[in-house]
Amino acid sequence: MATQTSDYLTRNQIRVIETWSDFQRLVTGPKYRRWAFRGQSKSEWSLNSSLSRYFIDYKIHQKSWPHQEDRIIRIFRRKAQLFLEHVPDQDDTLQWLALIQHHGGVTRLLDFTWSPFVAAFFALEKAKTDCAVWAVNMAVLRNIEYVFPSEKSQKKVPHPGNLANFKNFFMGNAVPFVTPEEPYQMSQRQIAQSGTFLVPGVLDTPIEGIISQTREPHKALVKFVLKTDKIREKAMESLYYMNITNATLFPGLDGLARSLAYELEFHWAFNPKTMEEYPDHRYFQTEGS
Repeated sequence: MATQTSDYLTRNQIRVIETWSDFQRLVTGPKYRRWAFRGQSKSEWSLNSSLSRYFIDYKIHQKSWPHQEDRIIRIFRRKAQLFLEHVPDQDDTLQWLALIQHHGGVTRLLDFTWSPFVAAFFALEKAKTDCAVWAVNMAVLRNIEYVFPSEKSQKKVPHPGNLANFKNFFMGNAVPFVTPEEPYQMSQRQIAQSGTFLVPGVLDTPIEGIISQTREPHKALVKFVLKTDKIREKAMESLYYMNITNATLFPGLDGLARSLAYELEFHWAFNPKTMEEYPDHRYFQTEGS
């Protein structure tokens, strides 16, 4: 989508971070202790779900969006049982959406994590220019009340896990809201990543655009712009020592294979970029290191 994040954010919602120690100090301080985070490898990217991007990129007529979203969920529910050991309840839409998301499908869910360091890994791993870690105050978002066409007064967002709620309040693309949610049964990957989700009520506006319409958006959403050229090398090494890698975030052989890319940048005995040998380097000059 062409929308830039600067179209919606105020100046006090953007923090430029130039050192890894500054980022660590900021996100472990009291202000952001109970916030959730999302890393993106380009700072100019908006917060859009994969479903939003697909509808807009491929010019799907907006009147068909509810029908088409309902259709892909129905197709997945009917066929996925062939591959699942545990089949969710047919009406548990949030659980089905999480499954689709987990296996690479397009949904309106937007992945977040309770760990700022997991978010930093996803932001920095493949970044070549400035990247971003978004921070969202989930408690603030959950307590916002909205006016729905079918209701007589303001109310909090109904839970999307109920199929009737999902069709009535989410698929209509009528009310610009966003709500934090987690399925009751979590996947192994979601557990490894300390994952959670944001679920938007409209698909034609990015998350930061929706939040900008609330009373105090700066209390709900902040964007940390990471200066990749100054931060990445030290940050990735630090995250490696924390055991935050693709191998741990994506349990299984696929994650292990994906983790090998950073191993090209790292060695216990020497710096592969400068060829500088570390103290006790001979101890680490083995096939396993």
